[in-house]
Amino acid sequence: MCGRYASARKKYELLEEFQVAVDGAPEEELRPDYNVAPTKKVYAVLTRPLKDAENAEPVRQLRILRWGLVPSWAKDPSVGSRMINARVETVAEKPSFRRAFERRRCLLPADGYYEWYAGEDAGQAGGGGRAAKRKQPYYIHPADGSVMAMAGLYEFWRDRTRPDDDPEAWRVTCTVITTSAQDELGRIHDRMPMIIARERWADWLDPGLTAAEEARRLLVPAGPGLLAHHPVSTDVNNVRNNGPELIEPLAV
Repeated sequence: MCGRYASARKKYELLEEFQVAVDGAPEEELRPDYNVAPTKKVYAVLTRPLKDAENAEPVRQLRILRWGLVPSWAKDPSVGSRMINARVETVAEKPSFRRAFERRRCLLPADGYYEWYAGEDAGQAGGGGRAAKRKQPYYIHPADGSVMAMAGLYEFWRDRTRPDDDPEAWRVTCTVITTSAQDELGRIHDRMPMIIARERWADWLDPGLTAAEEARRLLVPAGPGLLAHHPVSTDVNNVRNNGPELIEPLAV
């Protein structure tokens, strides 16, 4: 799974990097976040018509969404905390994600993500003389330092307890599509975010592409050598900790 990631680039960098035509949240900018956790606000790149615009043509936008997808039919938005990931193997069939996979695909910019390796600790033995077990966090990121475009889906949920003119009447949420991890990354954890290659960005974001099989063909796991990894401090375990020191290699 992908349960934590880092997204520290400035808004203007993302607008340029993803060739965004419209800043969908011009009055809001997220602070650099080295410990993005479920239910937090995140940047997302998507293509859709502008709200209340005369021209109904889809436009590439940078929006601010909440991580944890809430299906439109959900009775309670709290289900979003359990829908932070969608498995590529079932995303086109599961009721929670099927409609979004057909029409509401997005890219979630990240600098890297964290996974925890459940290995044997070489430190002090625990009770009974057995080696204590701990999970060692790793930071996984593009080897060349480029931005990572995670495949995502977004959805709209209407809060029926609020009037139509309430800005909080609609909640827009997202999820990260995951795939199986291979080679060295698979040793750390068996799942990883699906990363969309730059040459596939436009096709992935195209709302006119509604055939599930065609969209699925755009999902190609990152090849060997594209991602690097290193162990980091267990400080990342606490979501209250946040800063560039979280992604620094662990001193050994």
